[in-house]
Amino acid sequence: MHVQPGSPEGAATTGPAITRGRRFGRLAAVTVLGAGLLALGVAERPSPAVAQLQPGSPMTGMGSFADVVERVKPAVVSVSTMNAGPRLASRDNRKGPRGGLPNLQEDHPLYDLFKNLPKEFSAPQQPRPRGRRATGSGFVVSADGYVVTNNHVIDGATEVFVSFDDQEKLEAELIGTDVRTDIALLRIKNSKKKFPHVTFADKKPRVGDWVLAVGNPFGLGGTVTAGIVSALARDIGGPGPYDFMQIDAAVNRGNSGGPTFNLEGEVVGVNTAIFSPSGGNIGIAFAVPANTVKDVIDELKNSGSVSRGWLGVKIQNVDDDTAASLGLSEDKGALISEVMADSPADDAGLKVQDAILEVNGNEIEDSRDLARKIADFAPGATVKVKVWRNDTKKTLNVKLGKFPNSTKVVLGKFDDDEAEEKPDKVDLKQLGLTLMPARSGGSKKGVAIAEVDPNSDAAKKGLKSGDVILEAGGKSVSSPADVLETLKKMKELGRTAVLLHIKTGDQKRLIPVQINKS
Repeated sequence: MHVQPGSPEGAATTGPAITRGRRFGRLAAVTVLGAGLLALGVAERPSPAVAQLQPGSPMTGMGSFADVVERVKPAVVSVSTMNAGPRLASRDNRKGPRGGLPNLQEDHPLYDLFKNLPKEFSAPQQPRPRGRRATGSGFVVSADGYVVTNNHVIDGATEVFVSFDDQEKLEAELIGTDVRTDIALLRIKNSKKKFPHVTFADKKPRVGDWVLAVGNPFGLGGTVTAGIVSALARDIGGPGPYDFMQIDAAVNRGNSGGPTFNLEGEVVGVNTAIFSPSGGNIGIAFAVPANTVKDVIDELKNSGSVSRGWLGVKIQNVDDDTAASLGLSEDKGALISEVMADSPADDAGLKVQDAILEVNGNEIEDSRDLARKIADFAPGATVKVKVWRNDTKKTLNVKLGKFPNSTKVVLGKFDDDEAEEKPDKVDLKQLGLTLMPARSGGSKKGVAIAEVDPNSDAAKKGLKSGDVILEAGGKSVSSPADVLETLKKMKELGRTAVLLHIKTGDQKRLIPVQINKS
């Protein structure tokens, strides 16, 4: 996968953005226009609209799935929620877009878009309706009534109920949630009954295996669809570094939290999202793999939350040009583009432009691999982190923290400097850039990009006029001459690219730019 420059540790943001809407309706249309990858969502107040039936699977000569369905269907439930008033304070108090626009989290990819819309797009703030209902799916995993569903199905709910095929409706309590995997664990309240339940598969499914999805699409409980495993280890840009299984069984809004079964009747995944330009099923659905879900619900059952190790850095992949600029022989590892103040990484001495190569002797393939490995450690664990810094390998001991609830990074500002100087533009054809001293708030730090050759590698990498170069080749720069001096050194070392630390607005990133031979 690819982590966009400047994305928080383990927060993959490339590709169509996944919108885990708390309720479908208002967000559905927004996501269709802006992304195409939807959380399966919840069906709000399902109306008796007629569903469009799809042709059956062309399985000529193949046996029926009925025996499997008879075994597992009693354990699948419809999950209904009630929001009796305003949503939870932790949601409502977030600073967000105005009026009737979606109340997105600040790290949502569409947050800035809606925040900056003109006022005429904003409707007056209206009181949220009381007694709002929504439905999703879930399944029972123990005889004493533990139920697995998606976090976004029950997010913000004040009451949660589960219903079985016999229409019996029982109240459930929330045991815990995990936003990074979108998993929630419920338990049916005040019941001494023994419930039918299903188990998770120990064996990892293979691409091409038959699977059955059972759930509550559009409020039509007890719906079964069949398909195959289309792909494994998909990165769909969710809030965590975890992979998803892709299936082509028909799933729709309201299927969120429902199980995907193999032909042995074992759960191989929890349906979470679909890819759809229109908002309906087109045969591309994503499920959280069973092995991930098992680990999460074990922790939720024991403590009500999931504890993960935290390094406190922003990271990006090491591609060919980055490796060339750093003098690495392989395009492997995770490059640090930002170190959070007072974080475990900061305390241990990790620095921007360090390329993390190993953790406890295990090689790091890319930024997503690092995020997964760090998350697997318990908070408080001390790990050995091997980095590539200034053409040498260095090992640092890092005592990990606990992954925080908010991944927002507060970026520092430049110090003011009273000195003023007339900026002089300098053409740097070796990089395809025209540079000038930075003058933001009187600061001398950094070198501003005045122009970018549209045919240059810098343009291809997304550099533009107004960006500020903070460092070149790991050295702070304050004038075009500093950048030129770094280029000379890179050529002496036989490097074909130089790594630039770029500031765009409040975001910082590391970008390798190829050096022209001329």
